[in-house]
Amino acid sequence: MIDLYYWPTPNGHKVTLMLEETGLPYRIQPVNIGAGDQFTPAFLAISPNNKMPALVDHQPTDGGAPQSVFESGAILLYLAEKTGRFLPADSRGRVAVLEWLFWQMAGLGPMSGQMGHFNVYAPEKIPYAIERYDNEVRRLHGVMDKRLAQTAYLGGEAYSIADMASYPWIGAYDKLPVDFSAFPNLKRWHDAIAARPATQRAYALREKVSPQAGKPLSEEERKHLFGQR
Repeated sequence: MIDLYYWPTPNGHKVTLMLEETGLPYRIQPVNIGAGDQFTPAFLAISPNNKMPALVDHQPTDGGAPQSVFESGAILLYLAEKTGRFLPADSRGRVAVLEWLFWQMAGLGPMSGQMGHFNVYAPEKIPYAIERYDNEVRRLHGVMDKRLAQTAYLGGEAYSIADMASYPWIGAYDKLPVDFSAFPNLKRWHDAIAARPATQRAYALREKVSPQAGKPLSEEERKHLFGQR
């Protein structure tokens, strides 16, 4: 059994996508980041950067004590190696998937998050910041579109953890729709993943865990989420 410390954010969705695809048994331990659950001593013991998702695997492959893992990219890699799925065994295929996994962790995720912050959440609209991150995310969408003109998925012809990492960050903000007309290959890829039964099961968890997801933030939630506590 795996305990998944989760809240329905793009980074949280990455891991539920993988768990639903693999069929590994797991139970969700909600981490209400708007209420400050990520700062509790018990959570910090497994995720010292006070960020979710994190997991605890009570049946690690080495047969030892429970294994905790934090950081969404590390979790995806851990689960891929545990199951032998969604990460190629051959060295060149593995490198390609890991390139695009780390590309997402270093670029698409952080830049999309900053775009969302300055467009949606910032109390003051700063034109320079809005333009800076809008342009960078659009550039990254172009990088994906070019890659997806060559291969079915980011890491190659097979669906992988690289796709699971990137998919939740495409159209993550309802107020900031993706210009799919400019990126037809990105749209084809996004539609294909959205149609997967495991994707639909993973996203159905959003309403179960946080029925208020998407609602305007309270001042208290802002303090917990944006470092004002």
